[in-house]
Amino acid sequence: MALTQERLLQLIERSPDIIVATDRKGTVIYYNDGAAKSLGYSGAEIRGHFVSELYPSLEEAKRVMQAMRDGGGSVETFATRLLSKSGEIIPVAITGTILRDDAGEPDGTIGFLKDLREILRKDQLATLGEVAIGVSHEINNPLAVILNQAELLERDVERLAGESECPVELERLDAIRRELARIAEIVERLGQMAREETYETVTYIGPARMIDLRRRRAEARAGNDVRLTGLRVLVADDDLGIARSLKEILERDGCEVTTASDGLEALEKLADAHFDAVLTDVVMPNMDGHELFLAIQQRWPGMPVLMMTAFHYDKDHIIKRSKVAGLATVLFKKPVDPEKLREKLADAVAAAKR
Repeated sequence: MALTQERLLQLIERSPDIIVATDRKGTVIYYNDGAAKSLGYSGAEIRGHFVSELYPSLEEAKRVMQAMRDGGGSVETFATRLLSKSGEIIPVAITGTILRDDAGEPDGTIGFLKDLREILRKDQLATLGEVAIGVSHEINNPLAVILNQAELLERDVERLAGESECPVELERLDAIRRELARIAEIVERLGQMAREETYETVTYIGPARMIDLRRRRAEARAGNDVRLTGLRVLVADDDLGIARSLKEILERDGCEVTTASDGLEALEKLADAHFDAVLTDVVMPNMDGHELFLAIQQRWPGMPVLMMTAFHYDKDHIIKRSKVAGLATVLFKKPVDPEKLREKLADAVAAAKR
């Protein structure tokens, strides 16, 4: 098929690249579909306007024109920027020329501009991939060593402590393991982003943005939320504020939550309805956490009970006595870490069902 002038004009009109032509005064006389798609202006909106309106500034438009003059009337893949209708700065490479009339006088310009956003994004992803591989290699081995040493340290603490209390030290070791797990998740997320060639950014400070490395963590949390959906949980705490905040946290994860102000009220509510788990404070009036745990164990064997406390020093040995009796989980440091609460509650219920 012969390439007629009409066919050539159709191809130029439908080109995905930005093609703009001006007259000798700098007024836009041609503006193709690719330009409309990239810049957001329709042809009717921009034809008849000065081409400088497509640039971030008049100075940038003059810089491009001067480059054409300096290049003998043309430029090739000259880096510049355009301004879209929405206000976005678009990096482009322009190959353009000054058009001349029969007398050789400047009669306008035509420019073929390549939108560089996708190319630059791929370059960023390639760099990210290299960074991810390097970070994974340099961090994973030290992480494994630290995790192993934390495990050995925990054994030493338990051995040296003997019969004395050491909940503070064990809780600190748990915190170290949690933060190491977070670092491992970030490294894994970097690797995933490099493999899938995709990444997301979030606002940092002002106009600055940073790569979002939290998606993996959010996905893990969503998995826990699924395991909690529909669970009926009884929260026993004499501090009304804490009881309400825990109720709100768990209800957002799909739990049905009832609160009690002490152990005696908790037993009454357990007698009136079915629950999948009990989350109780350690120190409460009328009936402490240990007494409540023993009563539940006797009347509802197998009911998961989780204790929480603001105190690391177990003065009355409530935690120690409960652990000896079979209590599996203690959550220290009120207010309770919501993520740790979700994890421990879901694990306790799952273990009780096995």
